[in-house]
Amino acid sequence: MTQINLDALDLGALLCSRVCHDVISPVGAIVNGLEVLAEEKDESMREFAHDLIRKSATQASARLQFARLAFGAAGSAGAMIDLGDAEQVARGFFHDERTKLIWNAPRALLRKNQVKLLLNLLVIAQSMIPRGGTVTVNVTGGDDAVRLTVVAAGTLARIPAQVPLLIKGESETGTVDSHAIQPYYAGLVARAEQMAVDIVLEGETVTMSAHKA
Repeated sequence: MTQINLDALDLGALLCSRVCHDVISPVGAIVNGLEVLAEEKDESMREFAHDLIRKSATQASARLQFARLAFGAAGSAGAMIDLGDAEQVARGFFHDERTKLIWNAPRALLRKNQVKLLLNLLVIAQSMIPRGGTVTVNVTGGDDAVRLTVVAAGTLARIPAQVPLLIKGESETGTVDSHAIQPYYAGLVARAEQMAVDIVLEGETVTMSAHKA
């Protein structure tokens, strides 16, 4: 395996592509709804368009709020973030009815990068249960002894082939694209906090645990 080396410009560009990918679908649906309102006279179709716009606007807002905490600055260097705020944006991100989020974390302040890592592990967890299921968050300890555990359980639960490598900062080719940038970024955040991430598959349950390296 080969270590991935990205300069700041490439990392920023790939993360921007990732965020755009997440919001383009609901924003496109809003545009479609507005086009229907502009052309359609049938009241039932207009009501459908209004409903589509409302739902899509809510989804786009939720995804942007999540991205702000998971990928953005969200405060100055060394800032602390309330886990209650993290829970709020995480619940907005898990809009999909197939996946239930169980949040077992105290209302406490954690360092910015610890919260960013937790939210990035949630994104990875969702990809591990393609048919839906439950994602459970547990946060124990504090400061340098904090342990972040995210458990994804569901039918055909799996560990995507490249994820463990990407979290370590490696890939088969030594390169990474916008589809793979998110687990790679999670690994960068973990290393910035001097944390290691363990991933274990048992039956139809995947457990990811981030702890002091």
